[in-house]
Amino acid sequence: MAPGPVITPAGLAAALGSAAPPALLDVRWSLATGADRAAYGAGPLPGAVFIDLDRDLAARPGPGRHPLPEPAAFEAVMRAAGVRAERPVVAYDAADATSAARAWWLLGWFGHQQPLVLDGGLAAWVAAGLPLTTEVPEPVPGDFTAAPGGRPVLDAAGAARLAGGQGGGVLLDARAPARYRGEVEPIDPVAGHIPGAVNAPAAGNVDSEGRLLPAAALRARFEALGARPGRPVGAYCGSGVVAAETVLALEVAGLEAELYPGSWSEWITDPQRPVATGPSPG
Repeated sequence: MAPGPVITPAGLAAALGSAAPPALLDVRWSLATGADRAAYGAGPLPGAVFIDLDRDLAARPGPGRHPLPEPAAFEAVMRAAGVRAERPVVAYDAADATSAARAWWLLGWFGHQQPLVLDGGLAAWVAAGLPLTTEVPEPVPGDFTAAPGGRPVLDAAGAARLAGGQGGGVLLDARAPARYRGEVEPIDPVAGHIPGAVNAPAAGNVDSEGRLLPAAALRARFEALGARPGRPVGAYCGSGVVAAETVLALEVAGLEAELYPGSWSEWITDPQRPVATGPSPG
């Protein structure tokens, strides 16, 4: 298996054919329509278990749209999917890792040592000529124990400190530019961004086929945005889902980052917290 955090289709195919295959999670989901169980029914990767992001990878909304799940609930879902402590886990989505990275991030947060994302998702697997199936797997129950705290996180106060540049930090906003600027807000009741945050749309982390850019290209992109080695870096989005892909891309680039799980949807629940609009961070 690859050392992580991503694996190629060829690498995954080899791992699935080994004596100790990884658990495989299908996390297809979109911001507009939610979990895509219909696509899973039409043909997942062989052995993949469907994971409903809204139900399985988040607690009930409030505050924020996708709060972190409770350890016991997450553990139960992962065990039912066959996740074992000593074997890797590979998550995939349709292409660009924006939902698979949520599973990857949570697995690491809850203490799994070998979470991976299939680079390019199902689209890359199919492009490589690898098979899909309509068979529903019956995985052997896993033994994963969820122990939170395995990744650094930010609360609202921590996000504000980074956005304000305290300690030389930088806070990256992974949403689309129009949402960052406050010109549109299709989901949350308030438009805008955290004052001081720098717009770093997650779409810029991948190529036209949904694969993450090479490490050197990602590093150059993030350094241009102010994320450099030795500088505290945080990431947020609308509800903490898409920003996990930014944390993934930062890790590929060799940079560690803290996720603000509550993100914008939590930030705006306190009317005392400031809101900025327009193209500049301020």
